[in-house]
Amino acid sequence: MDIISTKTQTRFRTLVDILSSGGQRIFIQMHNAPDPDSIGSAFGLQYLLRNAGIHADICYRGEIEKYSTNRMVELLDIKLRNIRDIHDMTEDDYIVLVDSQKGNSNITDLIGNEIASIDHHPVFQKIDYLFEDIRPDAGACSSIIAEYFVENDVEIPKNIATALLCGIKTDTLDLSRGFSELDLDMFCMLYRVADIELLNLIQLNKLRFRDLTAYSNAIKNIKIYGNVGIAYLGEDCPDSLLGTVSDFIMSLKEVELAIAYSRRKEGVKFSVRNETTHFDAGKIIMEILEGYGNGGGHKSMAGGFIPDASVRETWSTFHSFLENRILETLDRQSHD
Repeated sequence: MDIISTKTQTRFRTLVDILSSGGQRIFIQMHNAPDPDSIGSAFGLQYLLRNAGIHADICYRGEIEKYSTNRMVELLDIKLRNIRDIHDMTEDDYIVLVDSQKGNSNITDLIGNEIASIDHHPVFQKIDYLFEDIRPDAGACSSIIAEYFVENDVEIPKNIATALLCGIKTDTLDLSRGFSELDLDMFCMLYRVADIELLNLIQLNKLRFRDLTAYSNAIKNIKIYGNVGIAYLGEDCPDSLLGTVSDFIMSLKEVELAIAYSRRKEGVKFSVRNETTHFDAGKIIMEILEGYGNGGGHKSMAGGFIPDASVRETWSTFHSFLENRILETLDRQSHD
């Protein structure tokens, strides 16, 4: 199938034309265990489609793990549907992926037809969507959706602006990592409209008491090699918290590259953060996991996963095996 040209109209209007042509039900699918950027993007896109006369449901698989993200959904009255509660989806239904791409390890392949992807992550598997707007240079998918409002001269409601701003702040760490001119422009635009008092309320008290276990494990298990910090966070650390603890490790003066990982029943999950100029987090985790699992992401942040069946070492020796593989990978990439 051919991607429809967007030269004669805005990207969003092209998507509207595609979604209006078939009469199918439409779902906006976020990645599993969605974060504020994924939720803000889906919420904003849903409003834009409704404004264009198209109904779409937002769906996801898994759980919304972080307390602050659940507060965002509750306080902004965002309606989401878990896949486990959708029993009538068919292969004729249209799915628009936001903050994700078909084939990635963090998204479930549903029975519906994934006809579009709006994302800011690099492309690792080429898919022939009917529509795609994938911009790896953008720091947040929320910035892309915010630009749709600007391009189409659609007035943005306060709650939508608040959700999109929350998404940008989360994925760019308050414009301190991996942000582009688009993120900066959209941040300023949204800040003028958003409910900042409500945004601060969402971001207040981000942790629950039980989350401290992951921080405790990071402090207890972290190993520093030069400017690289590697930490095992224990078992069953939620995906969202894995990234948060990676940021915590990066706050150490000695660390410019952090790799955190957690074991769960189905395998081992990784989170990578990078502030160096000579390494790329996405390329690092991809090479580390090559032959065992899969990974990828941006220069400043990435993630990966090794299925349990691919963990060839015993768990008692896995940590030293992994550390050696990480250090060998970094040594190779530093000489490239």
